Amino acid sequence: MKTTKHEWNLKGICCANCAQKIVTAVQNMEGVASARLDFANAKFYVEILDGQDTGSIRERVKTIMADIEPGSSIVDDVPEQEENEEGSFKKRIALYIGGLLLFITAIILPKESLPETLLFITAWLIFGGEVLAKSFRNILKGRVFDENFLMTIATIGAFVLGEYAEGASVMLFYQIGELFQGYAVDRSRKSIRQLLDIKPEFANLITENGLIRAQPANVRIGDRIKVFPGEKIPLDGRVIEGHSSVDTSPLTGESLPRDVQEGDEVLSGSINQTGVLTLEVIKSYENSTVNRILELVQTAAGKKAVTERFITRFAAKYTPAVVGLAAILAIVPPILTQTPFSQWAYRALVFLVISCPCALVISIPLGFFGGIGAASRRGILVKGGNYLEALAKVDTMVFDKTGTLTTGVFEVTGIAPRPGFTGQELLYYAACAESYSTHPLARSILSKYGQNPDPDRMDSHEEIPGRGVRARVDGKQVLCGNRSLLKDHQIDADDVPVSGTSLYVAVDGIYAGRIDLGDALKPDARSAIERLRALGIQNTVLLTGDTEVTARDVAKRLGIGRVHAQLLPQDKVTVLERIMEEKQGANPVAFVGDGINDAAVISRADIGIAMGGIGSDAAIEAADIVIMNDEVGKLGDAVTIARKTRRIVYQNIVLALGVKLLFLAMATGGLASLWEAVFADVGVALLAVLNAMRIIKAGDRLH
Repeated sequence: MKTTKHEWNLKGICCANCAQKIVTAVQNMEGVASARLDFANAKFYVEILDGQDTGSIRERVKTIMADIEPGSSIVDDVPEQEENEEGSFKKRIALYIGGLLLFITAIILPKESLPETLLFITAWLIFGGEVLAKSFRNILKGRVFDENFLMTIATIGAFVLGEYAEGASVMLFYQIGELFQGYAVDRSRKSIRQLLDIKPEFANLITENGLIRAQPANVRIGDRIKVFPGEKIPLDGRVIEGHSSVDTSPLTGESLPRDVQEGDEVLSGSINQTGVLTLEVIKSYENSTVNRILELVQTAAGKKAVTERFITRFAAKYTPAVVGLAAILAIVPPILTQTPFSQWAYRALVFLVISCPCALVISIPLGFFGGIGAASRRGILVKGGNYLEALAKVDTMVFDKTGTLTTGVFEVTGIAPRPGFTGQELLYYAACAESYSTHPLARSILSKYGQNPDPDRMDSHEEIPGRGVRARVDGKQVLCGNRSLLKDHQIDADDVPVSGTSLYVAVDGIYAGRIDLGDALKPDARSAIERLRALGIQNTVLLTGDTEVTARDVAKRLGIGRVHAQLLPQDKVTVLERIMEEKQGANPVAFVGDGINDAAVISRADIGIAMGGIGSDAAIEAADIVIMNDEVGKLGDAVTIARKTRRIVYQNIVLALGVKLLFLAMATGGLASLWEAVFADVGVALLAVLNAMRIIKAGDRLH
């Protein structure tokens, strides 16, 4: 059956597990063909069977969302969503400040007084109201054992035992951590929506009444459009008039422009540089290259497996075990020993209060925040603790080439003169011929020559589109360009280039030699790959839109194992998904890139890493980790910090659980009072916090 696709903006989606439950419920709805929720960008993509009432299905989806994650819903427009999110965040801040003031006031008041008790309970409700509501809702739906449930029964148990400060403080620390995480998620989503926009704004449509500016989506196949220098090509088309250099870096990431002339096809999203082009549109906007890239970016993040928070995974096993042991402690000993039930019920409550993961709730997020702080001090922006945790397990790293491992600026890598010419003469003739050209290769020749050629020594200069230049230098005809230029003048250039791009020079009909140019490696690229290898990341892959010869040369110089060349953005996503399938989920796969063309594959990777110095906004905002100073050598620092962070977090878990197990055993035997247990828990939390802070200093000592 035919279907209609719908894209809905969401608000209030903060829980990855809830998002997956919503998708499952919507997919099972009658009239829905498929459903996919993009958690990272807060969008819902739903395919509805033709003949179904879309409005009714939308309302049912809203009901499902509100049931699974209260506060979440569908909104009509992004500005409204952003305004609601900002307002909601400010209200929570104000509420929590009020709760904190009440908590501090209660501590100051006389112990065991009625005002103290009421203030602690009020603060507990302010900070824990959401946790309590989630816990009871989940119980009604059969989802019992999570951190919400454990904190609920533990804090209620603390109140029953008269320890109001302990009960309120657990909720306070938990909500502070949740607040920071929610803020980070909302900011990331807002940035993606604002900056991820490479759509061409208009097309210069040729009509009987002259040129008119039209929306690209309204231009049809076969229509003719004009593209002026500096404008973005709005639709895929074929050149029917004019010639120009076209910057394809938004699509391929490669800095070398492509010369086009009549009969050549050009892709939307490219930038016209020099001449006026008249194009015949060969693809509708919906099927154009630029729109396909946008769709890739929007859908790639939705395909990525959402890394569940560490504390949530831990609580899924810890909570039922603790609750089960507390129940056994309350029921079994009285039966076996014929002792009063109330005595063991009290011990069970003490057991639950001791077992409440206060130290864990504080120290685990703080461990990851410490790691994020250490990374930021090294110029590395990590957008969440889950990405830092995943990075610690990476053993496969996939790289873009231009702007990531190379500078994107061409340099002369070799000069090969033929007999009768010196290298300096060859460079001189090439520099004179290219002195009026704005082509990147021309600038590289002039940079190598080191000075501006004397214009009085040149009689003429002519650019030949797609070939090179022809000039008269010192009364001699000089040709400088590709093989085709020399072939057109019946000059045989039989040299075989070593790698990369080459310019061939002829003087008065005689082949003078070849100048090789290549994309310069970043100064720290080779050492970065070597360091990653030393860290155990042996599997490195290069994905690039450049030629096979150039790609293999760069990979060889850097020691990268696998190469995939001449790739468009959609091809990069396909290759990355193949690599991820080979891994079968064993360890995360990271992709490192910098351009708009990398945004989709960065989003699709388990961990997307962007170069922030010269990288595009789209790539930076789609990434999970950003190298802010553009140094690829920082990758080793990022991996080292991630592994140190994971080690410290595990140390905190062992510390907290070790002390808890000791006091739980003592509480079971009646040897530990609640105050001793509370003191131990607070002490462990403090030690865990201090341990977590070590990673910040450790980050400063990286080499």
